[in-house]
Amino acid sequence: MTHEEKALQYFTNGANCAQAVVMAYHDALGMDEKTAARLASSFGGGIGRLREVCGAVSGMMMVYGLMKGYDDLHDPEAKKAHYANVQALANKFREENGSIICRELLALHKDEQNDPVPTPRDAKFYHSRPCMGFVASAARLLDEALKD
Repeated sequence: MTHEEKALQYFTNGANCAQAVVMAYHDALGMDEKTAARLASSFGGGIGRLREVCGAVSGMMMVYGLMKGYDDLHDPEAKKAHYANVQALANKFREENGSIICRELLALHKDEQNDPVPTPRDAKFYHSRPCMGFVASAARLLDEALKD
């Protein structure tokens, strides 16, 4: 099963967008599912339903950082190179989906933003929301980026 397929499976089983992406990579990260779910739990709905950066993008970046990030805090070149790669990955997601911002991706009106109550996960949710496509896109783009 591909990471994209795993991410979609986690999403349709109730994971938020960020959790779905991170959990799809839990084994590659040497992390159990529960830890991956907790790590990404705050980033669903564009960070706790604030509708900022898409949760799928946040999950993608968490995995990318854990796998390809820098850890020498005194190496500005490594930081610069990492940020360039992060920006390139975000730009690919933006080109494919139109934005990296949750409220823009969902075309939400002002009164639909910032409600902390999660939308019930039912057939209507999965049919009406484009989030599955964003989760799939993030996992696929991440796989491509990790090959480099």
